[in-house]
Amino acid sequence: MTARPMTELSASDRRIERSRQSLELLLETFFRPGDWAARLSYQAGLQGRLRTVEHMIDLGRLAADPSRAPLRLAFASDFHAGATTDPRMLAAACDALAAFEPDVLLLGGDFVSVRASYVNRLAPRLAAINPPLGKFAVLGNHDLRANHALVTAALVGAGVRMLTNTYHALPQPFEDITLCGLDDATRGDPRPDLSLDAATGNGKRIVLMHSPEGLKAMGERPFDLALCGHTHGGQVVLPWGTPLFVPGGHLNRRYHAGEFALSNGRRLLVSNGVGCSTIPLRVFAAPEVHLCFIV
Repeated sequence: MTARPMTELSASDRRIERSRQSLELLLETFFRPGDWAARLSYQAGLQGRLRTVEHMIDLGRLAADPSRAPLRLAFASDFHAGATTDPRMLAAACDALAAFEPDVLLLGGDFVSVRASYVNRLAPRLAAINPPLGKFAVLGNHDLRANHALVTAALVGAGVRMLTNTYHALPQPFEDITLCGLDDATRGDPRPDLSLDAATGNGKRIVLMHSPEGLKAMGERPFDLALCGHTHGGQVVLPWGTPLFVPGGHLNRRYHAGEFALSNGRRLLVSNGVGCSTIPLRVFAAPEVHLCFIV
């Protein structure tokens, strides 16, 4: 698992990436002393009120075998531990995930903003969540920009298994479900041949990735459900639902938040995420965590 070198990006993408990184570093330096900006924003209610979203996702499992139990799958993405996200929001999100009492927890990346050391604000809270079938994660573009080895080590120390470009078949009574992970499409190297193609059996496949742009790497490969974040739902959205900013990429703009039906019966869930990136502010794009009942 390595970050994609800047030289592998297009000239336009390199310019955008450099500008974005410079802006984020400048703002993080300004916001960091005492976390004053995130603290004040949270106290004023400007980081949003965390919402818990439940989804009933029918993959035909019960139709195939009515005796099967629903899988309780918790999902969260984009914590962005750092100077733009108040630690109380991280605590609220992890408390909500634990309260779901899920069978399995999936985490969609961007655990930190700018500095990898911020993962230490989050990892102990993730360590306290103990679903019986495990915790699985992929990294996001912000993690890969930072010292991603440090981020990964903290997650592994918290009992999280990295699912980047690999797969994991769940045990009974959910042996008909395989989890498949993809590396980040912006700064990583997504390899569906090592996850989706390598997974054995004809059961249901749930894909964990960081952004909707991961769909490009998968092409028309069959899967049943993909989970991702990255877009923050726009983070700052007009009252009628138009996001003011969505990360670059056609699919990020097309699938910026919510549930979507894709071709060939495939489904996509894009989360608003938990934390704030670049600025400590959310408007009409509430932070959220998800509990999916997979039936």
